[in-house]
Amino acid sequence: MASSSDVTSSAEHTPGNPESSLPDSARRGRVRLRRAAVMAVPAVAAVAGMAILTAEGALGVQFSISGMPFTVTATELDGTGFEQFGALDEMAEDSPNAGDTGGQVLVVTSAIKNATLTKLCQSVDLGGTNLLITAGGGASKVQASDLTTDSTELSGDAAFNNIEIGNDASTLTKAGVKGPKGVFSQQADTVHIANLRQTNYATTAGVFKLPGLKMRFSDTGC
Repeated sequence: MASSSDVTSSAEHTPGNPESSLPDSARRGRVRLRRAAVMAVPAVAAVAGMAILTAEGALGVQFSISGMPFTVTATELDGTGFEQFGALDEMAEDSPNAGDTGGQVLVVTSAIKNATLTKLCQSVDLGGTNLLITAGGGASKVQASDLTTDSTELSGDAAFNNIEIGNDASTLTKAGVKGPKGVFSQQADTVHIANLRQTNYATTAGVFKLPGLKMRFSDTGC
């Protein structure tokens, strides 16, 4: 029985093998290139898959939260494409803000495809002083697209059009975001909230336009 090295050598030098006339160094170079290309395929496919999932909203963009809550208020919020479902936010490992939470915060994620907010105020308590941000107090309103907020408290006077309550979060379609499978959720074509007040741990947006933006330190928050 021929050894594996004999079989390999014989196959490489058959007349039908176009590489049989190449020097050994050239053949080895081509083999290495083929192996590198094969190894790269799964990595490229994975990156492409991640990009598609993110674009479809099936995979949220994750970041470690600071664990410091901040307050957001607005006299009015109007949105088209509204979704809401439960989620779990994670702090950085060994965060000093973890306390007895284990570094996790149970939140309600609200997603709005397009939103306008009047007299937006955001504040975070830094211990003795507040970092205060205001915008949209004039003729121009704050505008946001692909807006998501992770909240532990939300209040206001709300009205919805074509609301669906009790959806599986993985099947949501109104805002382009999908939550975890098996999680209770709701969605609506439009949402209007007057006297909005939220306690948030995270906010993301594709576009966030803040006319009349002012940032300052203050003794009081929103």
